[in-house]
Amino acid sequence: MTTDRATKDGTAAVGFRSERGRILVALMVTTGLIAIDSTILATAVPTIVADLGGFSSFPWLFSIYLLTQAVSVPIYSKLADTVGRKPVVLLGIGLFAVGSLLCAVAWSMPALIAFRAIQGLGAGAVQPMAVTIAGDIYSVAERAKVQGYIASVWGVSAVVGPTLGGAFAQFLTWHWIFLVNLPLCVAAAWLLVRFLDETVERRSHRIDWAGGLLLTGSMSLLILAMLEGGNAWAWTSPQSVGAFTVGLGMLAAFVLVERRAAEPVLPLWVLRRRLLLTTALIGMGVGVVLMGVTTYVPTYLEALLGVTPLVSGLALASLTIGWPIAATVSGRIYLRIGFRRTVLIGIAVLVTAATTLAVTSGTASVVVVAVCCFVMGLGLGLVASPSLIAAQSSVGWGERGVVTGANMFARAIGSAVGVAMLGALVNGLMRGQDAVSAPERFGDAATAVFTAVAVVAGALVLAALAMPRNDRPVP
Repeated sequence: MTTDRATKDGTAAVGFRSERGRILVALMVTTGLIAIDSTILATAVPTIVADLGGFSSFPWLFSIYLLTQAVSVPIYSKLADTVGRKPVVLLGIGLFAVGSLLCAVAWSMPALIAFRAIQGLGAGAVQPMAVTIAGDIYSVAERAKVQGYIASVWGVSAVVGPTLGGAFAQFLTWHWIFLVNLPLCVAAAWLLVRFLDETVERRSHRIDWAGGLLLTGSMSLLILAMLEGGNAWAWTSPQSVGAFTVGLGMLAAFVLVERRAAEPVLPLWVLRRRLLLTTALIGMGVGVVLMGVTTYVPTYLEALLGVTPLVSGLALASLTIGWPIAATVSGRIYLRIGFRRTVLIGIAVLVTAATTLAVTSGTASVVVVAVCCFVMGLGLGLVASPSLIAAQSSVGWGERGVVTGANMFARAIGSAVGVAMLGALVNGLMRGQDAVSAPERFGDAATAVFTAVAVVAGALVLAALAMPRNDRPVP
């Protein structure tokens, strides 16, 4: 386990000058890899499509990344509980760097989509491991403070990411969106190698390859069916029916394999514990909401209002500014009133903002969109962070990697499936046209997307109400 542990009473200092300060910096830089990548691409989508073509395929830029990220998270999490966090996160950084370099030299939309898959494989290790390491070395009470430091990375990235993305797309070339990841990968890897020390008990383990392959295959086919149904082929075509049937069959086989596997890649006991199941469902809903907004808001503003990528990026940035602010405050709230009540407050804020965005989308306004995104960020910060920490805090070191991975897996699956479903909705309404040639039709499609996001946000109430009561953590 990680040697630099928190004190039992949770009174150890938290900050850059503390004993664990250098590891905190390493985690912040590592988190920055994913934070910037999640905000920098959306603003440049219209520019990429104009250069490479394939408007109907652009949701794949997000779906394939999220898919490979999602299906790899449980595998990495299991490995982390086996060989330690450090080698897994370094492997993820290496894959992320290779994928970023390949994306920068992509010559077509299919090539760019394929290289985004490699990026996703890296992200599947980087983000969960950073969260897991923080859970290892900080107590529940300390994590309330650490959330402020980690959240500040998302806050800075919220401004830097869209600004760089818009600037590169407008003044240079979109290829720089991916090249900027390379120095960050080098810095993150060096900091982790230099300052993170682990002592892991070495034992023989059996890797659940069958479960990993079945999970990857099933989710790939289901997302393929959702994205291409009604687009590349009809919903009732043999291709669509076959993809759904085989995908669901492989998913059922995955459940059977996990029940019998000696060391399952995604232990089913995670789904039998009430707290872990409800927080996973919340994570899935958060993924749908987040990607529904970040994928379509920039294109919506650029197509309907004719704003520059830089302006649309800054409007979207307000979401990821609101998120870290709320995540920082959430630590103080859930220590007072518990995780469940904090999450319910966040959902109320999220539903209000999402509904406002859907209702006002017919009369596009950069200011209104930016305000709605900011308030949605506040809601997401009060939902995502407390629900994840609640799940982490319910288990010990040996299970924390799997539990964190399961929660991040649920969020990534929600993001991937959400992009696929919303992409299918938009493609069906656009009928082969793109946002530039048919802005009014795309405006209607965007309204449908924002309405769907509001409905999903409202459905999160059911999962939050099912969380255990009296869950106020003990510092």
